[in-house]
Amino acid sequence: MDTHNGKLLDDRLRIATPEPATPQAIADVVGEIVSHFDWRGPVGCGFPAVVREGQVYTASNVAHEWIGANARDLFEKASGREVTVINDADAAGYAEMHFGAGRGQTGVVLLLTLGTGIGSALFVNGHLVTNTELGHLEINGKEAEKWTAESVREAKDLSWKKWARRLDAYLHALERYFWPDLIILGGGVSKKSEKFLPRLSLQTRVVPAKMQNDAGIVGAALAHHHERRRRKEKRSLG
Repeated sequence: MDTHNGKLLDDRLRIATPEPATPQAIADVVGEIVSHFDWRGPVGCGFPAVVREGQVYTASNVAHEWIGANARDLFEKASGREVTVINDADAAGYAEMHFGAGRGQTGVVLLLTLGTGIGSALFVNGHLVTNTELGHLEINGKEAEKWTAESVREAKDLSWKKWARRLDAYLHALERYFWPDLIILGGGVSKKSEKFLPRLSLQTRVVPAKMQNDAGIVGAALAHHHERRRRKEKRSLG
């Protein structure tokens, strides 16, 4: 990925998630992808969990064997490349803030990815607040993503009107907590934003994401540059 313009340098490669999706099985897939592109540079990965310094702390939508595993070490060993691993929604957030719907936006920006679950990325004046996991907030006695995710709409065959009512309640809760200047809705459902955005009643401006399926890829690459800069600043302060 060209980090200067957010463009992919080659076609995406899709590989089915292995079953079971154990740490080693996923690491092998990462190695396969790097080998396919004959890539010699650094690698960025978005991962659906809380990640600190490459270590995985949660496993809401991945195998529980991941808890305590160091994804960065596993992926570096499998690929032979330098790897940065961050939360997947945080990666998508980087992409939207640099090249998408959040570009040039100051103040508080909240990105939500609506899919199997709900991922979140929170930015304050362009700076990422990592691992927010706002999809796990309680709404109406239920975990938000188990009530509001796009997968729930599909599984329960909810009309756009009924689903938008749930989404509106969830977003109102987030608005009360954070008072964002902008909310960006991502995930595959953002392609159909005209079906639900007009039904929302927030004071905050809500817009669909622009980067679509490339967001996670672009953001993961950008995350490597942010991480490299952070490590350099840490060394200079130390």
